[in-house]
Amino acid sequence: MTKMLDEIFQQPAVLGGIESANEKTLNALVEDLNARKISHALLAARGSSDHAAIYGKYLLGVYKGIVSGLAMPSVITSYDSKPNMSQDLVIGISQSGRAADAIAVLEAANAQGGITVAITNNTESPLAKIAKYHLYCNAGLEESVAATKTFTAQLYLLALLTAYWSANEQLLDDLRKFPESLKQAIESINALAAASVARYRYVTEGFILARGFCYPIAMEMALKTQETCYVKMQGHAISDFYHGPMAQVTPDVPVIVLAPQGKSFKDAEEVIEKITAIGAQILVITDDKALAKKHDHSVLLPVANSEATSVFMYTVFAQCFAQSLSISKGLNPDAPRLLKKVTITK
Repeated sequence: MTKMLDEIFQQPAVLGGIESANEKTLNALVEDLNARKISHALLAARGSSDHAAIYGKYLLGVYKGIVSGLAMPSVITSYDSKPNMSQDLVIGISQSGRAADAIAVLEAANAQGGITVAITNNTESPLAKIAKYHLYCNAGLEESVAATKTFTAQLYLLALLTAYWSANEQLLDDLRKFPESLKQAIESINALAAASVARYRYVTEGFILARGFCYPIAMEMALKTQETCYVKMQGHAISDFYHGPMAQVTPDVPVIVLAPQGKSFKDAEEVIEKITAIGAQILVITDDKALAKKHDHSVLLPVANSEATSVFMYTVFAQCFAQSLSISKGLNPDAPRLLKKVTITK
């Protein structure tokens, strides 16, 4: 078993231990946010952590009505400017806690009096130490270069923060139940992914599409396929795909569509029909039985208890898909060429 797959299989246990490790911090953070009447958020991250940040934006907007955006670290690090973050929640997300750009953003926000939060897997990291609040992934050592359990831990922490802040008991209940659901499903998800990769062993490019909560997972699946399989996969929001990238689709270019039940399901159905009409190779990943039955090349994932938590099922499939495809190509997903576990950019 690769280290990557071993760490994928650790995710139910990791997710199950996150709330207890962070409950006191979450309660104190939410009390501070409410006392300050914070209504804007800024998230600083790179790579997989950036995809987690996009999921966080959807969560905060849907469940709390918070206007949020992705930070532009180079405004601070390259242009020496000082955007006003004095009345914002500013979240730095980094598995290692050593991302220099996220650190710079939080340092600037601290100086201005903003509420700063670090989400890391290292309590002794610079990012964890400079933030006013630290939310701990509690994922244990992650050895494979490709982030798996730390990524889902970041997603889970952002969802917990949203549930606590919005006082949404349904979302909180869904999150608490999910680790056991994933435990029951994870081996079957891996088997589904392994059975799906044969058609993709020799592809050199392709697209992965989704919308809403699953959009950042399309981005993450593309990244995982790029780094472990050396395939030029692009992840796009379905809405953006129509604005240019669709022109690159031919019968030789595969397209993978993530189509969870929920508010974005109709958009996924529509783009699937358009791609099918082109004659392109398509793989439909869905938790809707009727849609899966309609397409010869489809994967039916287990149903989660909400659209926000279904994201984790799709994430695990994406990770398993990349791991299996890498192995099928004779590669080592634990140690991709030219890449390091910790990447420090400014």
